Amino acid sequence: MSWIKYQAGLQWLLFAATFLAVAIWETACQRRPLKFPPEKRWANHGVLLILSTIVGSLVFRMSAVAMAGMAATTRLGLLNKPWLPFAVKWACAIVVLDFVRYATHRAFHSVPMLWRVHEVHHSDPDYDASTAARFHPLESLVDRAVFVTGVVLLAAPPVAVFSADLISTALNVFVHANASLPVGIESFTRRLIITPDLHRIHHSEDLDGQATNFGQIFGCWDRLFGTYRQGQAIRDQSINTGVKGLQNAVSLEVQFMLREPFRNAD
Repeated sequence: MSWIKYQAGLQWLLFAATFLAVAIWETACQRRPLKFPPEKRWANHGVLLILSTIVGSLVFRMSAVAMAGMAATTRLGLLNKPWLPFAVKWACAIVVLDFVRYATHRAFHSVPMLWRVHEVHHSDPDYDASTAARFHPLESLVDRAVFVTGVVLLAAPPVAVFSADLISTALNVFVHANASLPVGIESFTRRLIITPDLHRIHHSEDLDGQATNFGQIFGCWDRLFGTYRQGQAIRDQSINTGVKGLQNAVSLEVQFMLREPFRNAD
């Protein structure tokens, strides 16, 4: 599986391409004016992304795809059955790994210690494609640790893990777009996957909104576990995003984003 050594580069290439496409979309069809100039937000969110990547590469010497390749050589794992068709393994892995991400995301909101880390993502006073890069390095480590554990327990095929990572990478940028799909497309798309209008509800300053729409790829988990919220209308114009008390210029600073999980609670 020599292709594994190229998977990180391909993932970065997809992130860049998706970010560019979404940036053009939200510039041409801006849903709501930004409170702060995007240049500083984009630059500082980019710094946070680079730091998270560096820390992750130091802690996890092997990628999730490489770990999947190792797991495939053992007899362990729910999907490590020679009689299972590859297509079934691939599809099951995509679905189950997305549930792992749903559960992890929900835990970040339910466990106070984890919320302090995840709050960095929510404390962006604006909401656009760059918000997809605004994750504290500690969150990236926890998220990757849980994901890799799921990969090993499943013995998910490396190609399926690679596919799940690619889909999540693209959708993570897409759902943070400061734009909305046309109403007809939105109505159809949200039946299957998370859309910007759905995820924006999750980024509401309202605590009830933050406790909904945890899905990363599929919306079925929110519907199944009662955390789905459509909003007052298919396009709720009343939503203010961010965390109350942190919707200011200070929250855009790299120092703030790195220190926030360790700040004394008021």
